[in-house]
Amino acid sequence: MTKVFCIGNGESRKDFDLNKLKPHGKIYGCNALYRDFTPDVLISVDNGIMHEIYDSGYCYSNETWFRSWNKKNSKEYEKSYFGDNITQEEIDLIKKHYTNITENNREGSKYFVAHGQCLKNKLSIIKRYIDKPESHTQMNYELNTLGLHISWLKDDKAHDLNEIFPNRKEFGWSAGATSGYIAIKQNNPKEVYLIGHDFTSNTPKVNNMYKDTKWYAKSIKGRTPGINWKNQWVRLFRLFPDITFYKVNNSLEEINNVNKKIKEWKDMPNLIYTTYEQSFSNW
Repeated sequence: MTKVFCIGNGESRKDFDLNKLKPHGKIYGCNALYRDFTPDVLISVDNGIMHEIYDSGYCYSNETWFRSWNKKNSKEYEKSYFGDNITQEEIDLIKKHYTNITENNREGSKYFVAHGQCLKNKLSIIKRYIDKPESHTQMNYELNTLGLHISWLKDDKAHDLNEIFPNRKEFGWSAGATSGYIAIKQNNPKEVYLIGHDFTSNTPKVNNMYKDTKWYAKSIKGRTPGINWKNQWVRLFRLFPDITFYKVNNSLEEINNVNKKIKEWKDMPNLIYTTYEQSFSNW
């Protein structure tokens, strides 16, 4: 296969029909893309959205790759959920305030995957604030920023990222650059197209197709710093110097932040800036 397409969730792609790509190469997407489009392969690395994807049933029919997707036997469930040496009184108190907990229907499954913190690990936070009503907002923030997510496993197509990385140790990258690595390892393409990988915003606010939805930032939040994303792609460019990477923008003119050439990429000989019209107008 000569081409693969890595789809980010930046708003620059909102008017582009991803279905046009299907006859021309495999499509690799990230996170909530699955809500309105089915790529050939979906990648996610953040706890909440990984379990949303799995619990939706998407993984039963579609290939997915997740971070630390480590299967556990049902015998480990109580420890993963509650923790050690916890009383029913403590459980009732914690669950009253610790609400960022998700779990799908077990339906006889013998295995599960868990991410986040068990109930016991939240007890010290509650004890610190429970007698200070004026601090309950802070308490709820500290309790629920990192939640507990449990998915009981069925017959699926979900994979752990370590399966495909060298020495079974993935790089800890974001979903975007990770999708590029997996696309290359699976297809050995000549060309990789970055679509919707915006790395910044044209406004002071967050740039994402799924802002204001579950697991995503509110639209009033400031733009996400993109330096880590940029540097991860640089590493990928260098790992695969014989592959040409195409950064797809709406214009070759640097008319806004998203279309500006990325200074961290200026010395990359295997990077080309292109546009939707140049690359896909005849498709």
